Amino acid sequence: MPAKATILVVDDEPHVVRLVQANLQASGYQVLTAGDGRTALAIVDEQRPDLVLLDLMMPGLDGYEVCRRIREHSDVPIIMLTARGAEVDKIAGLDAGADDYLTKPFGVGELLARVRAVLRRCRHPEEVRNQPPFRSGDLTIDFARHEVTVAGQRVALSATEYRLLAALARHADRVMLHEELLREVWGPEYRDEREYLRVYVRYLRQKLEADPANPRLILTQQGAGYRLAALPPE
Repeated sequence: MPAKATILVVDDEPHVVRLVQANLQASGYQVLTAGDGRTALAIVDEQRPDLVLLDLMMPGLDGYEVCRRIREHSDVPIIMLTARGAEVDKIAGLDAGADDYLTKPFGVGELLARVRAVLRRCRHPEEVRNQPPFRSGDLTIDFARHEVTVAGQRVALSATEYRLLAALARHADRVMLHEELLREVWGPEYRDEREYLRVYVRYLRQKLEADPANPRLILTQQGAGYRLAALPPE
């Protein structure tokens, strides 16, 4: 985790911004703030923060729309902040491109733990970079270049998508249990958050499979986990 990572806090409630800003700064982070979605988009473009904490319910551009617009040109990690805790809202936030989800009211310890976890998993460890390329069918993962191609065409993946795919590739043709994948990709505090897996496996299938509804690469082991098939070259 960068000692001086820059975090953008986006919320239309000034007292929330002040509270989050004070606690992040006390933990050594640099903090930028925005009270609305349009300001947030401008700051992301101009100052390239390392992480965005984004409130869901804002007037004008809401968090979903801001997240979607950021994802059009940036893979900066995004944590949604919202007072709505239903699973359907959580999944909607992930579908919009968020990396994580924090329900208000949240404790300082929970906030800092999620920030550390998201920043940690968006790094690319050297032991992964030093692995030889992985190939399955027309899929190639070049760990040294942090590059994924299908039939020779580069596929753009978010940091979390890449980490999930790399974890499956390191254990190709073996079923990785839900809890095992969650610990390895998201961190130990996420071991029960299976909706994250469902959403991100769907993302990967949409980007990598010729027919996402009938996957050949990323296979589901019902009730257990997922397996990346090691297919012969095409």
